[in-house]
Amino acid sequence: MKKKHRVLKVILLIFVSLISAVIIAGGIFALLGWNMHSNEVRERPVRQVYAELSAEEHFVKFEDLPEFYINAVTATEDKDFWGHKGIDPSAIIRALLYDIKEFGFVEGGSTITMQNAKNLYYTQEKRLERKAAEIFTAFEIEDKLSKEQIFELYVNTIYFGSNYYGIYAASMGYYGVPPERLTDEQCAVLAGIPQAPSVYSPDENPELAQQRAEQVFDRMRDCGYIE
Repeated sequence: MKKKHRVLKVILLIFVSLISAVIIAGGIFALLGWNMHSNEVRERPVRQVYAELSAEEHFVKFEDLPEFYINAVTATEDKDFWGHKGIDPSAIIRALLYDIKEFGFVEGGSTITMQNAKNLYYTQEKRLERKAAEIFTAFEIEDKLSKEQIFELYVNTIYFGSNYYGIYAASMGYYGVPPERLTDEQCAVLAGIPQAPSVYSPDENPELAQQRAEQVFDRMRDCGYIE
């Protein structure tokens, strides 16, 4: 009996030690991430970044985007975009569990706001402190900008394949029309590209681009945007 108690104590001690180590490590990465975030937004405040980008010639405003495209993007990239405050805790937890399962940094659970933070402020390097910084910056973006402005930043800066950056360049490059004249089908294709631009580019793989568009339609049905 005494031996069994000693084993249980050892197991409990190991468990508590592991939990403590995780908490300490989490605190360290959070502190490093906060410092990284603070330095970035001090040098380039969120409203300044938005003002500079929105002043560019072909920056497309929210009101000039087709409603179908807006719905396609949110359904595909971040279905809770209009309700969350920058992060989606459930998505982060799911991504974390998947990463643990795969023994690697595979998924990030990023919202549209977090992707803005990553694309506008940080490198694509997969480091825990960078992920923490991304979360802090996402909160900052949500605090300083409207949801419409956040959406604008996203679609005007992401890569669409074939050397097209931003929705205007992609719309003109692939279809020869400005974004407000896109058809529903074209909107679905463009909404599906950013996940893997080199794979889903209509110029490179038209069949895969169409298959991806069908997945976008399915996501829109799941979200109640279309029947």
